[in-house]
Amino acid sequence: MADYFQRTRLLLGDKAMERIATVRVIIFGIGGVGSWCAEGLVRSGIRHLTVVDMDTVSESNVNRQLIATSRTVGKVKVEVLRDRLLEINPEIEIETIREQYTPENSDRFRLNSYDYIIDCIDSLKDKAALILEASSTGARVISSMGSALKVDPTRIRVGEFWKVRGCPLASAIRKRYRQAGLSPKNKVTCIYDDEVLPNLGGWIDPMSEYSGTGPKKAQINGTIAPITAIFGFTAASLVLQDIYLH
Repeated sequence: MADYFQRTRLLLGDKAMERIATVRVIIFGIGGVGSWCAEGLVRSGIRHLTVVDMDTVSESNVNRQLIATSRTVGKVKVEVLRDRLLEINPEIEIETIREQYTPENSDRFRLNSYDYIIDCIDSLKDKAALILEASSTGARVISSMGSALKVDPTRIRVGEFWKVRGCPLASAIRKRYRQAGLSPKNKVTCIYDDEVLPNLGGWIDPMSEYSGTGPKKAQINGTIAPITAIFGFTAASLVLQDIYLH
């Protein structure tokens, strides 16, 4: 195949590139964070990728999601992303799963078969369940905390789940675990940001963006593409860094 990744190889070396080409990665949620994460991974040489999302592209996705354009509105997200990633590297093996992760269907995803599990989902209940299950596997687990209501990229941080501070989503998950007497079995690396700004542009009815699939949102918050993309690219970079260092 053409050496699309010669610049990556120049930096990381042959050994890391061989590992990058063999690891298996699964991403849950391919919206404002997960879509950019997938792009970053494939452009870096990842060849075995599974993407999980049950939604279709909506007009409200265009402001921040890689796969959302005026031409893709109404199309299935995992299919749009698959087609884009195959254009980058036709030799990748990409599995698309049009489902929502829940505790009830967790066996469907064979988490023990992956080297890296990346959580980019929104639902509090399902996110908490995924982190717990993923942390019991031998995979490296990377979880994106809340990326809405932020404009300052310098406040984006990486930290272990229990040490995340200033993130309402992480706090809500920890509270849920404490109330249930639960805890992740192994380390979970989180991307987070302690900036929490107010919505200044009015209010959006959550039902206006509900497609009839997936969880209903209690509230819709404002987001911008640069922030969600940095969250996604940070997740991809953590995978590459882990391979490089080990």
